[in-house]
Amino acid sequence: MAYKISDSCIKCGACAASCPVSCIAEEDTKYCIDEAQCIECGTCAGVCPVSAPEHE
Repeated sequence: MAYKISDSCIKCGACAASCPVSCIAEEDTKYCIDEAQCIECGTCAGVCPVSAPEHE
């Protein structure tokens, strides 16, 4: 299962900058992960200051 970004996202951009496959994009209220491209590496979860990326 891919990662998903929860509503606790503060839009800092750390997850998008660290994603090795560039599957994270900024949306209106938070960042969003393209589940089809996510390789489930967990890098986004490791850099997020508020633990917004969660494994589904």
